Amino acid sequence: MKKRMFMLLITASLFSINEVNAQQQQPYEMTVSGVKVIVQPSGNDIVEIQTILKGGVQNYPANKAGIEALAMTGLSECGTQKQDKNSFKNKMDKLSAQVGAGAGKDYAVIRMNCIKSDFENVWPLYVEAMTMPKYDEKEFARIKQNQLTGIKAQEAQPDAAIDNFANKMAFEGRDYAVNPSGTAESVTPLTAADVKAYYANLLTKSRMYIIVVADLDRMDIENKVKGLLSGIKQGSPFTLKKSFFRAYKNTFSTDTRELATNYIEGVSSGPQPGAPDFDAFNIAMRIFYDRHFLDVRTNNGLSYAPQVRFAVGATSVTKINVSTTQPDKYIAVFDKLVDKTKSGGFTEDEVKNMKASYLTGVYYRNETNTAQASALASNELLFNDWKRTNNLVDHIKKLTPAQISDAFRKYIGNIMWVYQGDPKKVTPTLFTNGTLHKGDNPVMQ
Repeated sequence: MKKRMFMLLITASLFSINEVNAQQQQPYEMTVSGVKVIVQPSGNDIVEIQTILKGGVQNYPANKAGIEALAMTGLSECGTQKQDKNSFKNKMDKLSAQVGAGAGKDYAVIRMNCIKSDFENVWPLYVEAMTMPKYDEKEFARIKQNQLTGIKAQEAQPDAAIDNFANKMAFEGRDYAVNPSGTAESVTPLTAADVKAYYANLLTKSRMYIIVVADLDRMDIENKVKGLLSGIKQGSPFTLKKSFFRAYKNTFSTDTRELATNYIEGVSSGPQPGAPDFDAFNIAMRIFYDRHFLDVRTNNGLSYAPQVRFAVGATSVTKINVSTTQPDKYIAVFDKLVDKTKSGGFTEDEVKNMKASYLTGVYYRNETNTAQASALASNELLFNDWKRTNNLVDHIKKLTPAQISDAFRKYIGNIMWVYQGDPKKVTPTLFTNGTLHKGDNPVMQ
């Protein structure tokens, strides 16, 4: 009874949110000096602006991995042509504002956040950081060392290490094998001059679009963006390449490590953004996460925190993670669960509850201007449709149990497994010759 009341409260909250959104000014897009600007009125006094630079790991070769991450960090950490780092940061601190940047697999983002009353003072600093970075030698040495330290920390952290290992094996020879942070071998030789030259080529209108989540006058936005873009070159046309991942057979790769437990990650297929069954598969994997957790941890006690996730990007994949002292028992449980799910599908109650839970989570996560801007940015890049951010509820509501079950059957088949730990504790043939080796993955891409 309590669960049913909770679900009714969730549904009511969703309708309330929709009513509030309907009363606000509608989002819109415009083109300023050849660059798309997407504006989401916020209904509050916070200003969040994100400038997106498309490409991510497609922008540089593997032996330069980490260069874009350094370029982004340097915008706010290495000073500008007008002032040093400390002077710049002191001005930001007085305004309680944020200007920073980061790099990922698909794009880099340069963002600012402030209260509306400080916008006129923060905007010039944002433009200065983006268009006049200095990449001071001394400060650059500091941020490079910090990045190298972070890379070492990733390798020492089992969850990050197994994921990097899985990406390297699954995407061998492809852009997605690259870690945006780079490796010690790729980052160490990079100089401030290298990064400055790289950023100068990256900062082009052709790779750019801008997200504004704020209650600002349209003409003011247009004029400010026009000023920002006045000194930025057009650049060559760029389109983010999307690719489909498929494991044509079950594989198993081992990396021997002395760990308290053994770490396993599997990589399988998933629909690309824009595919007709994308949303159905997204819901399917969330239900399967719950089933997997129940079977692996609760019923069999094989792992503390087993995970299944749909990793969405220019190359979207399913990832299965588990740390366990009994890997052979785990794969037996996993294979049985997948076969059961394929044969029986998902129930109406599972689908109904997950739809409500998922949509509530979306609204909860998007309560901040920053989260809303990030959602607009990713939907524009991956789906070529920023409006999907605000229409998602309609897509999810229409899904049926049959569509969700069919999506699972379509994409979950052969799996590329990787293992870090004691090789004596695992039997690789159980992973390569399990029930999934039958090749019953009907994906046709």
